[in-house]
Amino acid sequence: MNVFLYVLDSLADWEIGFLTAEINSGRYLKKKIEKPKIVKAGKNLNPITTMGGIEIIPDIDVKEIKMQKNDLLILPGGNAWLNENNDEIINFLKENIDKDITIAAICGATIALAYNSLLNERKHTSNDLGFLKMTCPNYKGEKYYCNNYVAIDNNLITATGLAPLEFAYEIFKKTDIMEKTAAEAWYNLYKTKESKYFFELMEAVK
Repeated sequence: MNVFLYVLDSLADWEIGFLTAEINSGRYLKKKIEKPKIVKAGKNLNPITTMGGIEIIPDIDVKEIKMQKNDLLILPGGNAWLNENNDEIINFLKENIDKDITIAAICGATIALAYNSLLNERKHTSNDLGFLKMTCPNYKGEKYYCNNYVAIDNNLITATGLAPLEFAYEIFKKTDIMEKTAAEAWYNLYKTKESKYFFELMEAVK
């Protein structure tokens, strides 16, 4: 499985931290799979600066993304989704959202999807329904809105910016790169802070 991460100025570091750390380290992933490599894709190859002030240099231009069956595309939040030119990634999404790949969007990325009419007929969530209706004139997906941390509609995963842990957990389950028992123990450890889940996690990844 290939993992592509769209990087843009003002990227919300914490929203993808759980996800990228576990994919990159591979420490709790299934041992029988090849550890995925995270490929950073930008609207060009110029460095971007995250909300936390970290500079990231894209590996490839969005035009170079070539996704295969079961690959993952991560769309992090950020203030630049609507006030900067992200047409290339939006066009890519319009062309590929119905293909057999996983698209995972959180916070500001979900607003961009709504703004571009990509959530009108798909179950989804975001930071707030009222905000989507107020800021996205082409949004007609109110009846598909789920007032949950995360919503899944076939290959599309959307999440509120307040749920980076749940976002990562649902992606691990959807992509099947972590054993079910390991994913559950991992989630419960960070959710509850109870040490018993650490030992369950260690047992699951032995």
